Amino acid sequence: MSIEITYPDVAINLVRAKDPVEVTIVENRIATEAGSPSFIRHITFDVSGTPLEGNITAGQSIGIIPEGTDENGKPHKVRLYSVSSPSRGEDGQSTLVSTTVKRVIDEHWDTKDIYTGVCSNYLCSLPVGSKVKMTGPSGKRFILPEAANDFNYLFFATGTGIAPFRGMTMDLMEQGVHNEIAMIFGCPFRTDLLYRDYFETLNQQSTHFHYLKSISREAPRGDGSKHYVQYQLIDNRELLEPMLRKDNTLIYVCGLKGMETGIYQILAQQGYLDYLKIPEELQDKDPASWSWEEIKSIKPSDRMHVEVY
Repeated sequence: MSIEITYPDVAINLVRAKDPVEVTIVENRIATEAGSPSFIRHITFDVSGTPLEGNITAGQSIGIIPEGTDENGKPHKVRLYSVSSPSRGEDGQSTLVSTTVKRVIDEHWDTKDIYTGVCSNYLCSLPVGSKVKMTGPSGKRFILPEAANDFNYLFFATGTGIAPFRGMTMDLMEQGVHNEIAMIFGCPFRTDLLYRDYFETLNQQSTHFHYLKSISREAPRGDGSKHYVQYQLIDNRELLEPMLRKDNTLIYVCGLKGMETGIYQILAQQGYLDYLKIPEELQDKDPASWSWEEIKSIKPSDRMHVEVY
């Protein structure tokens, strides 16, 4: 039996790059724990008095335009960041909107020169009280459906991909959701468990919220493989299978590009085909043998939402 899935009409592109609004940073705090090799911050903006106030839904993105110019002397372009606050904002009044930002610090493959992300480092370095240029909101599909309480949810996230699920979970809890929610979060080390206190508290207090952690660079799984998010479908099958077998379960995936491939393969191996659109020529082939090109031909169904970057 299929269940109709409809989504609320949400505001998009109320503020465009050609005419951004100026908002104030009211919070800029570290989101990782002591000893983490990553620099990730939870940043909150006051959008009161702008068209964004009351018009940002959990799961959407905001745009930030960093100060300065690029190597060609042109103003920097908009960078999008997923909102990590609930739809009513951090304050419950829809005026304080947050996001989760990782400082991008990397090395060029060829030159070995250090590369730093323009906007991520710009944002992470700004003190409270600073003004920034913002656009948005963006996105209208990576959101909770109408009648959100009628569904179960599997949220798969890696790194800052947990941002939209913090807001979505807060929305669901505020609505008094009574169905099952599984928050599956992957990161390299325990010190990188973003919003850990919030999710662990929910896990302890709610019988229908399940917080599953995949720590990839610490102790391996029994077969020696790393703890990646897709393996929760195997390691916690007793918990997740009843959810996946229900007609009213939705899957959301957010994080690093490529994380979806392992999820697709294990879903197919275990027979959860309602979540995928698999080309006919692959349907009789062992998912473990799918090539990268073949995996790229697989698409999520209406019951699965994927946002990777």
